[in-house]
Amino acid sequence: MQIFSLFGIRYCATDYTEATSLIIAQAMDPGKVETQSPQTSAHGMSVSALAVHGLVEAYNNPVLRQKVNNIDLVLPDGQPIRWALNFFFDAGLKDRVYGPTLTVHLLQQAAEKGLPVFFYGSTPQTIETLTQLLPKKFPGLKLAGMQPDRFRDSTDVEKELDRETICRSGARIVFVGRGCPRQEHWVADNRNHLDMPLIAVGAAFDFLAGNISQAPAWMQRAGLEWLYRLGKEPGRLWKRYLFTNSQFIALFVREALKMPFRKTAYK
Repeated sequence: MQIFSLFGIRYCATDYTEATSLIIAQAMDPGKVETQSPQTSAHGMSVSALAVHGLVEAYNNPVLRQKVNNIDLVLPDGQPIRWALNFFFDAGLKDRVYGPTLTVHLLQQAAEKGLPVFFYGSTPQTIETLTQLLPKKFPGLKLAGMQPDRFRDSTDVEKELDRETICRSGARIVFVGRGCPRQEHWVADNRNHLDMPLIAVGAAFDFLAGNISQAPAWMQRAGLEWLYRLGKEPGRLWKRYLFTNSQFIALFVREALKMPFRKTAYK
């Protein structure tokens, strides 16, 4: 798997099949897949499906950027990310790796292989809905535990309690749905403390629970999902898309003018 530095963020050039296979392998046999932290005792794996919003947040925040670049698998979530990787590096990506869709792939595999899963984040109502829906949607799925978000910074005692709860639950995969960039902070901060894959999956919880409808497939393929979501939640999302989308375009144009044929791969 090649890793490319897109505007200073290290993205993995991968697809659903490869990403799912690596995560499941690590869930079944901790330490089997070499990660960026092979010397840690936990042998965990950190994963983030990072779209344009997350990239721009990390670009603007050095602390977050360092944490994101320490995550083992940063996946090209948005179509604009895929287009940029293909344009600058000839990455050959045929599709993005969208957090909610990756979640479905992983849940299907987890159900088939008997891997217990843990959901961390979102509201108590959404967590309760998932508790009812997921066993029906994925027969055989083992729900090791679910914990809603506190929607504030956890104390050191709470952080340790959360880790103990997840460990005691027997979970082999932890899905983290706290919104970007809070979920990236959590995944990066816990990657050396837990011995299972920790995956930041964005709005996957809300999509699975039916709280938010997904954009039509043609809009997703065209990179217009942001427009669909903006129409659904204009009051919450207009600033995000106005500023992050504009900055991403500016970064793209700047790099295209500065190094149109330069390709840099980091193994």
